[in-house]
Amino acid sequence: MNLSEFNNLTELFFYQAEKQNPQNAFLEWLNPQNKKKFTWGETSSNVYKLAKTLKENIADGDRCLLVSENRPEWLISDIAVMLAGGITVPAYTTYTEKDYKYLIENCQPSIIIVSNEEMHDKLKNIIKEKLFIRKIITFEKIKKIDYNNKYLDFSSIIKNDLQENDKIKNINSKRNSCACIIYTSGTAGNPKGVILSHGGILNNLEGACKILKPLIDKRPIFLTWLPLSHSYEHTVQFAQIAVGAKVFYAEKIEKLLDNISEAKPTIMTAVPRFYQNLYNKINMNMKKAKGFKAKLIKTTIDLGRKELLKQKMNFLEKLKNSIVNTLVRKKIKKQFGGNLKAFVSGGGALDKEIGEFLNAIGLPTLQGYGLTETSPVVSCNPIHKIRVETVGPPFKGNQVKIAKDGEILVKGENVMLGYWNNKEDTNKVLKDGWLHTGDIGEIDSDGYLKITDRKKDIIVSAGGDNISPAKIENQLINSEAIDQCMVYGDGKNYLIALIVPNKDFKEQNEKINEIVDEINKNLTLVEKIKKFHLIEENFSIENGLLTPTMKVKRNKVIVKYKNILEKFYNK
Repeated sequence: MNLSEFNNLTELFFYQAEKQNPQNAFLEWLNPQNKKKFTWGETSSNVYKLAKTLKENIADGDRCLLVSENRPEWLISDIAVMLAGGITVPAYTTYTEKDYKYLIENCQPSIIIVSNEEMHDKLKNIIKEKLFIRKIITFEKIKKIDYNNKYLDFSSIIKNDLQENDKIKNINSKRNSCACIIYTSGTAGNPKGVILSHGGILNNLEGACKILKPLIDKRPIFLTWLPLSHSYEHTVQFAQIAVGAKVFYAEKIEKLLDNISEAKPTIMTAVPRFYQNLYNKINMNMKKAKGFKAKLIKTTIDLGRKELLKQKMNFLEKLKNSIVNTLVRKKIKKQFGGNLKAFVSGGGALDKEIGEFLNAIGLPTLQGYGLTETSPVVSCNPIHKIRVETVGPPFKGNQVKIAKDGEILVKGENVMLGYWNNKEDTNKVLKDGWLHTGDIGEIDSDGYLKITDRKKDIIVSAGGDNISPAKIENQLINSEAIDQCMVYGDGKNYLIALIVPNKDFKEQNEKINEIVDEINKNLTLVEKIKKFHLIEENFSIENGLLTPTMKVKRNKVIVKYKNILEKFYNK
């Protein structure tokens, strides 16, 4: 299969659907209250049926807002919208009514697709208000609804048999046509609608499939739990199609470990926050070990790191490494279903210590790098040569260079077409075809890209020193006593930290004092944390302090705790 030959993403889907046994399971939702299973044949048929209905209600280029938790109907709807000539606009289920209003007014969708009554209730007032919304489609039937013939439900659309004339063709979408508009997480200000092309995502898939190829010896299994409305997981779903995978959708984040045991995934994608929690949990359990067991764990980690760094082992070390593979690493893998070939980390920087640890204990973790604006992956570590301090070499077709000020610039088919209805911001980041990422980095002699900072997140002290808060924060949250934190001090004489302590630890203040003192020993004078404040409330998606991919919304945290933060400087 040559991905460069496809004109659009719908061609890829139907090519793969025709290759597969139509009776083979393809999509399954691990929700005990609403079990959903679709074969390849059923998925293909339902795409055609939904696309036919959409085609009757939209013109080429019309936007279709998709608001749903991860479930099989999500993929069916996404492809059906594209097949009908529309543009998918995914939106997070965690948005408030105000957020949806902004998105809807910004992109003016003709169709709104929502999963259930809860999601519908968030949108119903806006739907009634906006005359450009022609149809509302729900995955689950809603009884009380009054939109004057605007309403359709998914089950009614797909209940009839598929007729040959229902199989519409997507002849107008080319590689440079818009496939979707994915809004950024909005860590600073209103989200921007990133216009991604069919070719941009297809180009990304070429690099993804190259990364996945050594990991696949039979039909791969994916467990998807990151929001499909995020560009990372949105592109992953097409990678799943490209490799003919079986796809499980997680019930919810609280049930993730149970879902992993049930699905037994081959490959799993996640964001750094997931690996941070995993590291803390495994590390805490390992620290409880005594005697021979403790020595065995230490040997596993030490030799695993040595193997990762391609350091030579003597005969005895090789023997010991073989033994701990059976006694330790195999048991750890079993806790993740027993089939896991690799984790793939994206959506933020993975701490080097965590990356080394996970790889050392037998959980290969491939760190990549990308942005919504790059469809989204720019680079990724290959399984045969993992370098955890880097984000790997760029994908084929992605040109990467470092500007004079250290900023990473990217050029290629994967780069966005621009921001929706926002020429000003488009022109700020797209110059002569090069995307200015806002990230600072370097490329080593082997062509591996390393991210060293984020332009926008850099704290500039009162003395003019540039300080990376992420560097300090990663060290703080690597402690089992600290769940979350944020470093503050832009324009100030020194740094302070907001810390969410782990509730399991007693005498938190004393313990965290020790942690901060220890970390300060390895920091420069301007990087040292002078003071900290403990807060009880976690940063969460629900309270608006985390993005859906679990990045801290610094501006929101600063607004919420401004008075507390400033008191430290007024004393």
